[in-house]
Amino acid sequence: MRTRPEWNTTAKRWEIARPHLKTVVSALIDRFEEADVYLEFSTTERCDKRCEEAVGDDCTCSCMGENHGGAAYWERWQLVDGDTLVGPAGRRERRYLVTMENLTSDWLR
Repeated sequence: MRTRPEWNTTAKRWEIARPHLKTVVSALIDRFEEADVYLEFSTTERCDKRCEEAVGDDCTCSCMGENHGGAAYWERWQLVDGDTLVGPAGRRERRYLVTMENLTSDWLR
């Protein structure tokens, strides 16, 4: 798991581990008022009851977070780009624009 941001030279963006998502995005919003967030999901991990009843935001399965119990906070984020194939390993990503206005009330601040 990445504990420090890593620069992805191909995609030209910083990458972090999912457990650090709320902390980093919150700091970016405080500083810059908006942030582009890309979330990766696996097309091979099947969504099941564990996902629907999960707590927290570490969802990587094929539902792309839509059924994840604890990740509902990104439902209000502005979806910019739906499904983009990331690589041959069955990874897909979604791109969101996050602003102060579309953060949910349960956001870690």
